[in-house]
Amino acid sequence: MREAVDEFATHLAQVRNRSAHTVRAYVTDLVSLLDHAVRGGGSSPADLDLAVVRSWLARQRTMGAARSTLARRAAAARTFSAWAHRRGLLPTDVAAPLASPRAHRELPTVLRADQAAALVEAGVSQVAGPVADDPDPVRLRDLLLLELLYATGVRVSEVCGLDVADVDQGRRVIRVLGKGGRERSVPYGVPAQRALDGWLRHGRPRLVGPHSRNALLLGARGGRLNATTARRIVSGYAEAAGLPRISPHGLRHSAATHLLEGGADLRAVQELLGHSSLASTQIYTHVSVERLRAAYRQAHPRA
Repeated sequence: MREAVDEFATHLAQVRNRSAHTVRAYVTDLVSLLDHAVRGGGSSPADLDLAVVRSWLARQRTMGAARSTLARRAAAARTFSAWAHRRGLLPTDVAAPLASPRAHRELPTVLRADQAAALVEAGVSQVAGPVADDPDPVRLRDLLLLELLYATGVRVSEVCGLDVADVDQGRRVIRVLGKGGRERSVPYGVPAQRALDGWLRHGRPRLVGPHSRNALLLGARGGRLNATTARRIVSGYAEAAGLPRISPHGLRHSAATHLLEGGADLRAVQELLGHSSLASTQIYTHVSVERLRAAYRQAHPRA
């Protein structure tokens, strides 16, 4: 079974072009499934059947797994089953009829437009004033990070993965490599361009080092900025500005919501965010409706 797991991992990474995180999660789920099958008397992937998969998911549920976790594990089982059937390891695609539990989707936490502006202005204030003639390169980097996250709505992994060559300053567009290796172009505005100019002129040259390569955003030691540090930067600025706790993904939610509230087309927002399905983007319309409902309850005399 170990060989089947290794081949499946290679298939996910090299053929399906799944992220390292997804590969790791699916492989962990598959190992759990196969271990369950072995405890039931199985000795090879060919011993898997729909009853085994369902009993595995039922056991996960009794152990307290969340609906979103169960949905992902069911997806991992279906993906493996289809692959194993094509490889001849299973006589049929046993998990094809498997229904996934519908994951509960909570409305994302978003900042109001004025709060998002206050967060970015907190970054601006760190590079203005008495230190404007010799700004701290780390502060310049932080400002660019905040501006890009809110201006473009890209994922934190996408902004950290940007190279200098991915920025088209003439058209004010960044080239982003998203999930599944899908590439898209995302525009940004004048404030982000100003932050970019300051970083490239006065910030990045002072942090660049042997390990910088072509990375746009750098850590304090000259390597590519990592997502963990980016999350800490965003939450730190939010706390300093007295704003609700927010993450880079929260800024992504905020950007999408503010675009829709400003009249942007849903499919345009889908393209900007890099969603493969419109259903993923429609959740932001729910946020806008909730805000509309709250305003109605507060303001309408017959609410």
